Amino acid sequence: MAPKGKKGEVQQDPKHDEQACTYAALLLADEKINITDEKIRAVLKAANIEVAPYWPSLFARVLQGKDVIDLCLNAGGGAPAAGPAAPAATGAPADKKEDKKEEKKKEEKKEEKKEESDEDMGFGLFD
Repeated sequence: MAPKGKKGEVQQDPKHDEQACTYAALLLADEKINITDEKIRAVLKAANIEVAPYWPSLFARVLQGKDVIDLCLNAGGGAPAAGPAAPAATGAPADKKEDKKEEKKKEEKKEEKKEESDEDMGFGLFD
């Protein structure tokens, strides 16, 4: 049971409020409805869930202009998938110039690949 505050009011756990607003925002995003604090409040009211008054507006400001579904699908980052397997050797000696060219191309490709920053994912620390 949640602890009681002044005048016998039940205090909400902040994690509960955050989770409720998260689910409300995901529901709105899944229905392709623009996420606003009024709409989050409406979803929570329909579900008979009470949260601290600042949570819906906080979520609406954080998610304003963001594609929530895209954020969910691209979250985690992780290591890139393995590339295709190298072709089998044919038995004939390869030309050294061609090998050097291929090595240079591989090095250039490695240099071009950069780690994704938070900005590339559509959000930053202070957005």
